[in-house]
Amino acid sequence: MNWDDLQIILGDLGLRAAGGFYPQDGKPAKTIVLIAPDEPAFWDIFARSDEYHDEKPHPMDRWSTRVIGQLADELTATAYFPFGGPPFQPFFQWALATGQVHQSPIRLLVDRHAGLFVAFRGALGFNHVIDDLPSTTGSPCDGCDAPCLRTCPVQAFDGEGYAAERCKSHVLSPDGKDNLMSGCLARRACPYTLKRHPSQARFHMRAFVGA
Repeated sequence: MNWDDLQIILGDLGLRAAGGFYPQDGKPAKTIVLIAPDEPAFWDIFARSDEYHDEKPHPMDRWSTRVIGQLADELTATAYFPFGGPPFQPFFQWALATGQVHQSPIRLLVDRHAGLFVAFRGALGFNHVIDDLPSTTGSPCDGCDAPCLRTCPVQAFDGEGYAAERCKSHVLSPDGKDNLMSGCLARRACPYTLKRHPSQARFHMRAFVGA
């Protein structure tokens, strides 16, 4: 299994390898590969799934568990997920370790493929070294004037922390309708952020606020 082959396999599932790294102690695997949605294909594939339509809780987490879990079995790998714990795997630190994903001025993760909408549906751990991992990239935030810091209408981001409850209250208010229907304004302000399908944006925002 090499990097290009893995990308092809993941692409058929609406996913992409967002970066990989070698844990220094070889634990929990010799190679960890972070798995992210490959937009816009991801949403169309997920929206056709049984999980999306069965009206049971956490449809995307269940889809991710099924799809990435099956792939892990096929590739003789171990699947890890950023949900379902505790214990939780350190996905934030794993993402930074890839050198492909970086911390933005608002302290959320960002990459050159999806901007501030970068997210991870899981990770694959291999007990062998994938020796053609992509090299480290510079942060997309280098040289940027950080519109993400200035765009939030309730200043939920200050560069030091995130006022989550203030954010949720705004999104659920009449003034927050644009956020609820189209996604976070601060994330959308990033020049690298990919525009999401409206139904995808609503799905994620409603899950965030519990609406």
